[in-house]
Amino acid sequence: MPDTVPTYELFAIRYAMREARRAEHFIGGDPHDAPMPMDYFLWVAKGADRTVVIDAGFTAEVAAQRKRTFLRCPIESLKLVGVDVDAVQDVVLTHMHYDHVGNFDKFPAAQFHLQEPELHYAVGRYMRYEKLRHSFEVEDVVGIVRLNYKNRVTFYNGPGQVAPGITLHPAPGHSAGLQFVKVHTQRGWVVVASDVTHFYENMETNRPFTTAFHIGGMLESFDLLRASAETPQHIVPGHDPEVMRRYPAPRPDLQGIAVRLDVAPNA
Repeated sequence: MPDTVPTYELFAIRYAMREARRAEHFIGGDPHDAPMPMDYFLWVAKGADRTVVIDAGFTAEVAAQRKRTFLRCPIESLKLVGVDVDAVQDVVLTHMHYDHVGNFDKFPAAQFHLQEPELHYAVGRYMRYEKLRHSFEVEDVVGIVRLNYKNRVTFYNGPGQVAPGITLHPAPGHSAGLQFVKVHTQRGWVVVASDVTHFYENMETNRPFTTAFHIGGMLESFDLLRASAETPQHIVPGHDPEVMRRYPAPRPDLQGIAVRLDVAPNA
């Protein structure tokens, strides 16, 4: 029987970065005091009949507040890969941390796809702790609540499907309702890990990132990533500059700005 699952082009768009040290990215620190910069991405799955945007990045204002280097507006950058933001019908929010949800209001027609435990977490009792609420912007959280009142949020309590060829998989730990996304491409199912693993090295060495709701959940979610991927090369981490080196730009003028994830990596 022929494969009838739609195939998508898949892009990562790099919109911000920050300088950091290795010890900042591993619970328990790291014995090597060396630079380890962090990139910020959103992702786009572009099909023949449907485009799904994965996450929404943050704004220039939040970048200044949090001392991040803002390179470009992630939403305006969608046009670089041929996407009209006004026509986007589906946006997956992998979770509600500030760097993944901040431009929700720039999608006028989209339905948002979110694990329900994430919203409960973002408005619940744990937000009285500064260590946990630091990763959220309260206006983003309130904005998603308002969208829910407008019937523009689809909630999941477990695995789900946004469209044929795009599936959702809960992997809590870093945040209570974190999910990763699998996208069917010409090279098979690519796992957009988002913050299930910030860097390749977090998962490869079983050392979770320093922002954690549940460390055991983070370790189990590494296992989920591995089990969901055809090969380790089919997993794309959420913040690793290595992504920009391993994958090719869609065209020469997008070098350093966007890469194609639907083709095999060069390493």
